[in-house]
Amino acid sequence: MRRPIIAGNWKLNKTIDQAVDFVLELRSLVDGIKGVEIVVAPAFTALSAVAKALKGSSIYVSAQDLYWESSGAFTGEISAEMIVDSGCTHVIIGHSERRQFFGENNWSVNQKVKAALDGGLVPIICVGEMLEDREADNTKQIITDQLVNGINGLPTAQISKSVIAYEPVWAIGTGKTASPDQAQEVHALIRSVLAIAYSAEVAESIRIQYGGSVKSSNVTELLSKPDVDGALVGGASLELDSFADIVEAGQ
Repeated sequence: MRRPIIAGNWKLNKTIDQAVDFVLELRSLVDGIKGVEIVVAPAFTALSAVAKALKGSSIYVSAQDLYWESSGAFTGEISAEMIVDSGCTHVIIGHSERRQFFGENNWSVNQKVKAALDGGLVPIICVGEMLEDREADNTKQIITDQLVNGINGLPTAQISKSVIAYEPVWAIGTGKTASPDQAQEVHALIRSVLAIAYSAEVAESIRIQYGGSVKSSNVTELLSKPDVDGALVGGASLELDSFADIVEAGQ
């Protein structure tokens, strides 16, 4: 059985002190929950401090991005080794905001996924369609293209360590949410693509999160769907009680 994974992506929010205070309180609220993998993704500046504050807890720490080279003249970039050194175990790759605002594409996602896995990190690999794609009935094509090219060249041992996150761009930060049936339809598509690329057994073992205006009020119904294995939470992960409620719903 796949263990649900609830990850909070804090994006460009929280200073170091704010981040540490938040996770210390979160730790006290959720540390007794065993049936869910809990992840928080602070800004780069807070990674080490948050990881230190969470040491010995059941909460994992994720970076929000990385670069695929291990070192060199790449001003402003962070390598997998640096992320691991800060205390992280996970990294978000290919988030729609990275694609939309910073030129991320399927090739760069693939390079980052490989670097993350080679560096010992669990990649949370994001895929998702724009509103115009959905309205033009191109969701299947877009999701398949992003996924196939994003995981290109990964052996079974590596894809099995990865997490996929479906985040429809039209539902991120808009207050709109894919209906549970819409989410299930795309999650089932993702699993079928993985089955073709690897095997049915491998596809069944991989966790697929939903991301896009997830809140405590809608998470239970989303998680009730058979192929929805967790949530990648944005705004609601910045509020302590809200995120704790979402984590609890994942049990």
